[in-house]
Amino acid sequence: MEQHHPSPSLLPSLLLLLLLSLFFCVVLTETDPNDVKVLNQFRKGLKNPEALPWPEHGGDPCGNPPWKFIFCNGNRVSQIQAKNLSLIGPLPRNFNQLTMLENLGLQYNHFNGPLPSFKGLSKLKFAFLNFNDFDSIPEDFFEGLESLEVLALDYNTNLNATTGGWQFPPSLQGSLMLRNLSCMSCNLVGSVPGFLGKLVSLSALQLSGNNLSGEVPATFTGLPGLQVLWLNNQQGGGLTGTVDWVASMVSLTSLWLHGNGFKGTIPMKIGDLVYLRDLDLNGNQLLGLVPDALGKMQLDRLDLNNNHFMGPVPKFVADKVSFEYNNFCESKPGVPCSFEVTMLLEFLGGLGYPLNLVDSWTGDDPCHGSWLGIKCDANGKVVMIALSNFNLSGTLSPSIANLGSLVEIRLGGNNISGGVPRNWTTLGDLALLDLSGNNISPPIPSFAKSLKLVIDGNPLLLHGSDMKNLPSGDGSSSRKAEPSSSRDSPSSTSESNPGSGDSVESNYSKGKNLVPIVAPIAGVAAAASLLIPLYVYCFRRRKGVSERASSLVIHPTDPSDSDNMLKVVVANTSNGSISTGIWSNGSRESHVIEAGNLVISVQVLRNVTKNFARENELGRGGFGVVYKGELEDGTKIAVKRMESGVISSKALDEFQSEIAVLSKVRHRHLVSLLGYSVEGSERILVYEYMPQGALSMHLFHWKSFQLEPLSWKRRLNIALDVARGMEYLHSLAHQSFIHRDLKPSNILLGDDFRAKVSDFGLVKLAPDGKQSVVTRLAGTFGYLAPEYAVTGKITTKADVFSFGVVLMELLTGLMALDEDRPEESQYLASWFWHIKSDELKLKAAIDPSLDKKEETFGSISIIAELAGHCTAREPNQRPDMSHAVNVLAPLVENWKPIDDDTEEYSGIDYSLPLNQMVKDWQETEGKELSYVDLQDSKSSIPARPTGFAESFTSNDGR
Repeated sequence: MEQHHPSPSLLPSLLLLLLLSLFFCVVLTETDPNDVKVLNQFRKGLKNPEALPWPEHGGDPCGNPPWKFIFCNGNRVSQIQAKNLSLIGPLPRNFNQLTMLENLGLQYNHFNGPLPSFKGLSKLKFAFLNFNDFDSIPEDFFEGLESLEVLALDYNTNLNATTGGWQFPPSLQGSLMLRNLSCMSCNLVGSVPGFLGKLVSLSALQLSGNNLSGEVPATFTGLPGLQVLWLNNQQGGGLTGTVDWVASMVSLTSLWLHGNGFKGTIPMKIGDLVYLRDLDLNGNQLLGLVPDALGKMQLDRLDLNNNHFMGPVPKFVADKVSFEYNNFCESKPGVPCSFEVTMLLEFLGGLGYPLNLVDSWTGDDPCHGSWLGIKCDANGKVVMIALSNFNLSGTLSPSIANLGSLVEIRLGGNNISGGVPRNWTTLGDLALLDLSGNNISPPIPSFAKSLKLVIDGNPLLLHGSDMKNLPSGDGSSSRKAEPSSSRDSPSSTSESNPGSGDSVESNYSKGKNLVPIVAPIAGVAAAASLLIPLYVYCFRRRKGVSERASSLVIHPTDPSDSDNMLKVVVANTSNGSISTGIWSNGSRESHVIEAGNLVISVQVLRNVTKNFARENELGRGGFGVVYKGELEDGTKIAVKRMESGVISSKALDEFQSEIAVLSKVRHRHLVSLLGYSVEGSERILVYEYMPQGALSMHLFHWKSFQLEPLSWKRRLNIALDVARGMEYLHSLAHQSFIHRDLKPSNILLGDDFRAKVSDFGLVKLAPDGKQSVVTRLAGTFGYLAPEYAVTGKITTKADVFSFGVVLMELLTGLMALDEDRPEESQYLASWFWHIKSDELKLKAAIDPSLDKKEETFGSISIIAELAGHCTAREPNQRPDMSHAVNVLAPLVENWKPIDDDTEEYSGIDYSLPLNQMVKDWQETEGKELSYVDLQDSKSSIPARPTGFAESFTSNDGR
């Protein structure tokens, strides 16, 4: 075959053409120099630049192949997709010079420092900056983002924290294409901007877990295309106002409003939201009847818990429904209320469901219970409505005419408007109708002459044009009631004074304001049974304290107390003082702290801490500084003083919670609250002193503090102590509590390394049974139970999960969460679950400072199994704390290594009944014991959950 070769004269031309082609190819693919500059600064600013496999010098981001995580359009960078790479460091200030950037994915990293301005990134459509650590956002960040469709800033929890938070600037409304705006837990404050309601392209708005307040703007009714709206779990009181605006959002599929302060009723047109599948209204102040339309909606999930809903529970067709902690007349769906209750609730609805009546009118029988302002006769019929001076508004309901047994209606001194229903004239037994001091409109219906009608003080009646039905006379506008001997009129009883109009209210108020005097925790040691009554008698005679004015409280404490003294507390209710005394061998020393209800003078605490001297500092935390103090009798105390810079609603909530909980519970393994101080800006808590400090110091930092590592015996003892303390909180105290922040730094150790649980600022009152309570997420990552982190719903099983993590830490010496460890073991609970059943891996995981002899490893394996059981993913698969006590107690009792006999566990369980405690003490200590046991008041934390303001919100915003 003949081959053709180019002519020699053409070779130079062909070579030149080839070189030109290569040249143009290079020019066309070479990245814009300014884009290269920005990317290089981006990488250079990272603490871990090696995580980005880009060349340190030279290189072409848009070359062939392009740099990893970089995408280009021509020679311009159009995308950066570097999510979940653990990148640490700031973004360069000139980041907005990537002017052709369309898609930015930097989520799930550790970017920090200030966010650079995105001003002028007119091509940017998608910006995912969520789950980072940015600390500020500039005012001009949103200027010129005219193409923006999706923006995620979630979980940058400290944005503008130094200036108190931030708000969306007005420039955001220029992003008319915005479809998804997500800024959960990004430190937003103030009201929800009204201009968000003008972003008509919005289909998802997620603002959970911020500090938003006020009402939802009226402009939100202009968002008919909105499908997802999450405004839940706002801190500091949250969003308020009604939820009437919801009815216009006909495209909603998911609506989360839980954990706020919304009031009023569910709109009757809620049924118009035909696409709605997920509705959460938990933890608000919503009230009234649940519309039948809501019961008929095809929802996947409906949560109505912790509101003030009344009436019957509808027969729901939703897949998952919860409606606990409301005021329904019946607990079973579809069961109607009794006739009288139905009529009274209609009357209440006309008045706008005043909250003081809503929370009183519970159950299905107004004559059996504490229905405020309702009086009944001996036959269980309502004969009186006495609601004078209740600050009522609204209108009068015709439903009252159906209560034919009514004898008196007293509604004077309110702000009721509208007319009197004409059908009220059919109330044949009605002898008194007092409507004085309201805003009633004419005409007044014609009542029977036997009725005493009181209508003075209604301006519209005095000046109305239609006066023909007003009674004549001296202007008092009243009619005299005729006496009747055929029935017992409530007005003649001495139970209250209905004529005053305020007796029911005043009696109610008295009941609500009973404040018990709760004495501080004191100790008890062996003492002769006859000595205590004699001492009490002598003390009262000497001090002149009457039987009614004081109460003696003697609380058991550690039987190993070295002072072997009987410690008592006498609380004088007449003058608010608390006298503490020490009885030993027939002698008594005493000092009196003027401390009504545990209140201690700041000056006293200044004296015992040497004016909060630096050398007395025990430690610092988020609350403030803890100081060591010493009383005149040598008793050491720990004084926790809130720093003025952290006095916030969150800190005050925790301060009050500590007092509320620790004044109600006492246990050997719970740190005792001795008192508190509130003077001016000072907020101080006083505890018993725990000389060995926190477990975390001995477990994780023993080398730096030059301490001996904890032996296995001590770790077992500590685990059992904590389990006993938590068991008491959960099931043995007079109320059930959830700690919510159990971890080694909240477990304190005494001189004998006996452990006590501390820090009760996040405690929640647990609901009865197995039901969960929804609250704002609080606690510490690494110890949070998964169901709590995801849904915000918590039970005592969340504490069991945290206890399981603490067991893992005792076993391994590793912290629950440590980002410096290899990725697979950063989260201890997850990693431990995979290795706990493999003997070789478990042995390798055990704390190297422990002696891993075979006898030790036997109990280690049991604890590893218990830790796994406690951290089961599903809460119903986790044991109760009593099970943990039952597992640990035999191990502690049987574990007596030759070199560790001095650490043998001894003691009693102070959660047991009194007689059993005495028996246990006698058996353990070989001593006779008797002591006075006076129960404290059973006053309680309010049953309706109130959120404490710490902390963290889960990934899905709940």
